[in-house]
Amino acid sequence: MSEAYGATVAKRGLARRLRELRDEAGYTANQVCDRLNWGRGKVGRFEANNWVRPELSDIRDLARIYEGSDLDELERLASLARERAWWREYPDVFDNEFPGFEGDASRIHVIMPLVLPGLLQTLPYMQALLASGFQSPEWRERALRARLRRQQILDRDDGTAPELVALITEAALMYEWGDAGDRRAQLRHLLTMSKRPNVELRLLRLSDGLHPGMSTLVNIFRFPGGEPPLVFLENDADIQEIDTPEKVEAYDRIFEQIRAAALSTADTAAHLEKSIAALE
Repeated sequence: MSEAYGATVAKRGLARRLRELRDEAGYTANQVCDRLNWGRGKVGRFEANNWVRPELSDIRDLARIYEGSDLDELERLASLARERAWWREYPDVFDNEFPGFEGDASRIHVIMPLVLPGLLQTLPYMQALLASGFQSPEWRERALRARLRRQQILDRDDGTAPELVALITEAALMYEWGDAGDRRAQLRHLLTMSKRPNVELRLLRLSDGLHPGMSTLVNIFRFPGGEPPLVFLENDADIQEIDTPEKVEAYDRIFEQIRAAALSTADTAAHLEKSIAALE
């Protein structure tokens, strides 16, 4: 199993469980802080998942106040949440927990209207895409290493590899970058990945006309163990996290509409093969 697998989801689940226990006990966050002689705001930060590594002593203190709490379960979540994730070494690349949730997901839905999904990019494509940005060469090199590390989740052989459903557009395949060999290799990589049992790749063709989600760049993560799903929206400047159930459900509906408008997996593979042949 990969390093710190489950840690990000455990931390989020712990924050939610602590909030539920406080509500059940009938305390305000400030009342709990006062009882424990903590600075006001500490409990609120915990419950908002605004912490990096929960302290077991803090969790035990809270469990003493919240009658009926399952200390063993809280300690299990806290211990898992304390594991050091690899992406913490890249604070300049990730300013939120996106890679942790991506790595913990059991199912990933992604729609990328104009670029290829990061999990399916070849090294030359990554280099060309990052070079088109405004960041420094040093940052681009670190981002490149981080993206390659992210891709390893699809190679897990211990049963934790997520299922990936990726929707891409023909427009994303038509940009010229690198040389013909680089572009051909990227298409072959997409074709190879699409044949994996945990990868579903579907293409939206220009000739099929306008379709839902043309301005939507979205990642939807579903997790094992009943943890509520998350949505992340991406642009060049930011990655926005959405966890409101109604909004997550809305993005689910949009994704399924886009999926229905795309080619089948077999027709997508045939389109890729024709595109590869055209570059030879």
